[in-house]
Amino acid sequence: MDMKEYIREFTLKDIVKVRNPKVVAIGGGTGLSVILRGLKKYTDRLTAIVTVGDDGGGSGMLREDLGILPPGDIRNCILALADDENVMQELFNYRFQGGNMEGQSFGNLFLAAMNGISQDFYDAVRRTSDVLQVKGEVLPVTLSEMVLMATLENGAVIQGESAIPEASLAQHSPIAQLFLKQNDTKPLQETIEAIRNADLIIIGPGSLYTSIIPNLLVNDVARAIFDSRAKRFYIGNIMTQPGESTGYTQEDHIRAIEAHLDQDEGRLFDYVVANTGNLPRSIEEKYQKCNAETVKIGTPIAGYEYLLGDYVTMESGYVRHDADLLAKRIFETYIK
Repeated sequence: MDMKEYIREFTLKDIVKVRNPKVVAIGGGTGLSVILRGLKKYTDRLTAIVTVGDDGGGSGMLREDLGILPPGDIRNCILALADDENVMQELFNYRFQGGNMEGQSFGNLFLAAMNGISQDFYDAVRRTSDVLQVKGEVLPVTLSEMVLMATLENGAVIQGESAIPEASLAQHSPIAQLFLKQNDTKPLQETIEAIRNADLIIIGPGSLYTSIIPNLLVNDVARAIFDSRAKRFYIGNIMTQPGESTGYTQEDHIRAIEAHLDQDEGRLFDYVVANTGNLPRSIEEKYQKCNAETVKIGTPIAGYEYLLGDYVTMESGYVRHDADLLAKRIFETYIK
């Protein structure tokens, strides 16, 4: 970075920090936690709204055994917003080796224990955030049990977040529609208030049918986003996901989101942040072996402003969004 670029970057952060906007990021999985690390450098009024439909892995085990909401995505977001120098980070990421606890993370167990001595799961998340000196706030989208259901194009109805992509692959039938088993699932009130008060709302990145759309199916969440006066961004995925978005373009991702909303409400977001960068050939081949490929733009959809760029970075051999570049583009748009 040359001196002029450094000064421009410093000036952008300086301007944004003076305004200190209220930013809400909505999603789940790895994608949401990645971008939080970039966003927190610009504002300390940052709220992550996280899906709680996960029923696989360590989170699924705790959900089934203890009857608590799945802590995994919540844990990742808390760590993303935590003090980078906090020694607790390493401890929360530690996964047990061998025995009945193999693969389970200490952070998940900590949240489960905190839930046991707290008023509810939201209180447990808040108190855990205090322990890790979180810069911002992490909110579950709901405190209700969130069970994902999907109808495949062949008519089969599948229950469970982890079972949906597996069934889609096994039956060679794409997902046609996603819905919640409890159609009256109520949101956490603090979630709705955060959306209503936001200056910026960011949706994604994340698994289309298991991290993004589920949040929008909870009562009043989409309505609050529609009504917001915030600048609203959708961050498109870099890679397709087998069983969820095989062969999808960015246009297909957006159309799928729109299909789950009341179109009389208008546009859910104003800006589409989409990748145009390429991957190293070796990485492309690695993902192709798993039936995944880069997401192409497709036909731009009228009514959205596209923020295109090379947002690709590599982390331990996996494709990730460049959190710093994403944050820069979003806040450049915010201050216009």
